[in-house]
Amino acid sequence: MALIVQKYGGSSVADADKIKNVAKRVAATRDKGNDVVVVISAMGKTTDQLISLANQITDRPDVRELDVLLSTGETVSSTMLAMALKSLGHKAISLSGAQAGIRTDAAYSRARILNVDSHRIVKELGEGKIVIVAGFQGINDEMDITTLGRGGSDTTAVAMAASLGAQMCEIYTDVDGVYTADPRFVPDARKLRELGYEEMLELASYGAKVLHHRAVELGELCNVPILVTSSFNENPGTLIHGGITMEVRNKVRGIVHDLNVAKVTVLGVPDRPGIATTIFESLAEENVSVDTIVQNASVERLTDLTFTVTKSDLEKAIRVAEPAAKSIGARGCIADANLGQVSIVGTGMQNTPGYAAKMFRALYEKEINIELITTSEIRITCIIDESRVEDALIALHKAFQLEKEGDVL
Repeated sequence: MALIVQKYGGSSVADADKIKNVAKRVAATRDKGNDVVVVISAMGKTTDQLISLANQITDRPDVRELDVLLSTGETVSSTMLAMALKSLGHKAISLSGAQAGIRTDAAYSRARILNVDSHRIVKELGEGKIVIVAGFQGINDEMDITTLGRGGSDTTAVAMAASLGAQMCEIYTDVDGVYTADPRFVPDARKLRELGYEEMLELASYGAKVLHHRAVELGELCNVPILVTSSFNENPGTLIHGGITMEVRNKVRGIVHDLNVAKVTVLGVPDRPGIATTIFESLAEENVSVDTIVQNASVERLTDLTFTVTKSDLEKAIRVAEPAAKSIGARGCIADANLGQVSIVGTGMQNTPGYAAKMFRALYEKEINIELITTSEIRITCIIDESRVEDALIALHKAFQLEKEGDVL
């Protein structure tokens, strides 16, 4: 008998009929002789609706109270699924994050899991029950409810699988796997049968929405195989695991994009020690997350410093950067919110020449201007005008022949 952790996203449990459908899937897995732990998200757009409701009360909701409010979405869906399973004749129990033993730090709205005390879950499984755990939430040392941030239910599921020694963590969503690009923009996009953790981490961090990057990090750390598949059909999904053989696959595995990109440029920055510290410590104190950072070569002891943030953080970033720039004697700040980014990803790109040149050539031939470039060992990202992102995706997918199987430069 195997132990399997299944996670169902908000679109999979958006209404009563979909919850009943999920119950049938869970029951079928249990009927095969498996122990099953289910991690579940809030129904549909419940989290967004709760945030909107809070903002109608105050434009600056208290973070502790907001976490308590948002945690109720998963509580509703987990109890509904337990009821549906019981109506099918199965023993089931719903547990909150706290009841499931999920301990986090105290960072409200973006808490990180410190450990999972799985004794309660093991006890319930031993009594023959299907255990349904409310995702996205935990409890800190003060016994306060915390939430893990967007995508947190994925992280809950992988943490559960790791703590319980589960054979597999199955992530059920509204798509049937990970594709070479977003099929809504690239009709020739091809579903991938498998991916390594490192590749999936880059894809998730730079735009792929099917799996949260923190879940991938945890999966790699604990060596938990993760299957991404659909809750609406029986198509095979994408298996994310270690030990992929580099030589038998296309060196570029996927192309991802992100439209939630803005940049800030601090002009005329004096070129002396401590300047970057002043700017970025100020941003960190206001919880502004910075991605790409580029500093121009110094001319007459002055330089320009550019960094990117999410569009939702742009106003705050400007509000913080402007006084910081003034304090160091810079000329001022300018911003651009009309940006997006495209990235090519593949571990096979390591130590192999030609990929950057091919990417830049494909964009040049479509007259797409590159604003900024950032790289890792297995990723190249270009920041471009948001209106050209779709053109870039199609051009890059064609240039690297990702519609084909095999090893293509």
